[in-house]
Amino acid sequence: MLTVEALEVSIQSVRVLRGVDLRVEPGRLAGLIGRNGAGKTTLLRTLIGVLAPRGGAITFEGRGLAGVPAHQRARLGIGYMPEDRRIIPQLTIEENLMLPAWAAGQGERGRERLARIYRLVPELEALKERKGLQLSGGQQKLAALARALMVGTKLLLLDEPFEGVAPVLARRLAEVIRSLRAEGVSAIVSESDLSPSRELLDVVYLIDRGAVTRTGAAA
Repeated sequence: MLTVEALEVSIQSVRVLRGVDLRVEPGRLAGLIGRNGAGKTTLLRTLIGVLAPRGGAITFEGRGLAGVPAHQRARLGIGYMPEDRRIIPQLTIEENLMLPAWAAGQGERGRERLARIYRLVPELEALKERKGLQLSGGQQKLAALARALMVGTKLLLLDEPFEGVAPVLARRLAEVIRSLRAEGVSAIVSESDLSPSRELLDVVYLIDRGAVTRTGAAA
């Protein structure tokens, strides 16, 4: 589904990604594991189109993504959950979830997608009228994952989904991510520690100083 080849990314004059190679098969969950500053967020932001690479190639379902802006990548079925959640505090949870559908002009199709997500994450439907600022950090993570699912019908890019989350909500997040396999959705799960996501992942890429240093099964 996704192939990354020899990806090079610099931010200002700092070379952050150094020839990264990575593959994600349909319906598979890949881990991107590395310490803070290793290049995980930079890679995900490049895949979604927020950052532009200096070299290398990104191919999604056989299509090269060079020059394809972020909003068009979302319309291809790629969803992004940022590490800091980016839940808009003044909007209700349902309004936060619907933002990607409104931006894509999905109309009724967006409402249908939202109903499907509520079936997948029913606790969010119970919270749908609450403002974003009224949610705990863990609940915001769950909402951010659901928002990514609004457009991420094929591939999800999840940046530190388990970071700072209480164990009970971490288990719930893991359940939701695991259930995506049944829908054929692939995901890249970025974490600084393998422990929270080890049982979820099919393959793990270890990244250090902007380069993939090891690849293998999570075990």
